[in-house]
Amino acid sequence: MLIAVTLVVLVIGSLWFHFASPWWTTPLASNWQRMDDTLTITFAITGIFFVVINLFLAYMVWRFRHREGPHVGHRAAYQPHNKKLEWWLIGVTSVGIVALLAPGLLVYADYVRPPHDALVLEVIGQQWQWRFRFAGASAKFGGSDPRFVTAANPLGLDPADATGQDNIVIDGNEVHLPLNRAVRVVARSNDVLHDFFVPPFRARMNIVPGMVSSFWFTPTLAGRFEAMCAQLCGVGHPNMHGYVVVESEAAFDAWLKTQPTFAMTMRAPATAGGASPAAQGEALAQSKGCLACHSVDGSVRVGPSWKGLFGKNETMADGSTALVDDAYLKSFIREPSARVVKGFAPIMPKIELADAEVDALVAYIRSQGKGPAN
Repeated sequence: MLIAVTLVVLVIGSLWFHFASPWWTTPLASNWQRMDDTLTITFAITGIFFVVINLFLAYMVWRFRHREGPHVGHRAAYQPHNKKLEWWLIGVTSVGIVALLAPGLLVYADYVRPPHDALVLEVIGQQWQWRFRFAGASAKFGGSDPRFVTAANPLGLDPADATGQDNIVIDGNEVHLPLNRAVRVVARSNDVLHDFFVPPFRARMNIVPGMVSSFWFTPTLAGRFEAMCAQLCGVGHPNMHGYVVVESEAAFDAWLKTQPTFAMTMRAPATAGGASPAAQGEALAQSKGCLACHSVDGSVRVGPSWKGLFGKNETMADGSTALVDDAYLKSFIREPSARVVKGFAPIMPKIELADAEVDALVAYIRSQGKGPAN
């Protein structure tokens, strides 16, 4: 009897929690209302089955409970086959599975079939950052290959491919898109499995190394939306964030004109410009994903905080100590696994950086304050 009551309470509590829960989907900001409709269908069908099966089980437990009296010693009838019941179960289950799968398959077929005039955006995932690329005046993407990835060419574009010279390169975690214009996302990874996900767009897709993924959506609401990685891609995964800014077509065109082409990035060092070395280092730390593991406010992440790091005597895992100066930081950035800081795992990936970029990062770390030489 207690089991039957527990099952009924479970059903009532689950229904109450579903309708009273504050955790609902974020407001829709794209054309994919059908994604929400498919989710609603899934909830409805699975919810009906959940309620019916559990209430039926509760009834069976109560109806055929053990009772004292004339029923003592009564045994249930042995019936190994019931064709009528089996056909009913097969029919109802088949209808339920079709109702679950069909809407999703129809929506997915459209999800990966973009309009012919869609704006193409390439998304490149790398621990733990996002980079982006648009076609230039030629309206064509140049070739890319992992063997071309360098500090000056983090997207791995083919320098010998003339069609890629005018490609617009965004070496940072923020990209802009035009309002009410279809966007085809072409995604690839430079290292491990990632997943580009912008919740208000209902748009996401796994990015498998060695493969190119594709989907499309139309932004329908102007604003700044957070993009994230929806696949566990390493210790810095929770901090692999980016932003998609949706704005008018005119504002997008104006922004796009300010972005460098691939040819421009290859002609000048990544840290060129009038900014101070520390400011250049801050931009690099953001674009290279350093701040996913190292904080600048003293909070502990998977790597040592940069606040007050410069000038400290850091203790290594082997018990030795080292003064955190320019030479220490440069060697650690170049060969992160050569020495292990006590209390932290040797998980920092080796990133190819130009000498000017290393100097800029060191200048930025130095600008975060000098710690006590203990």
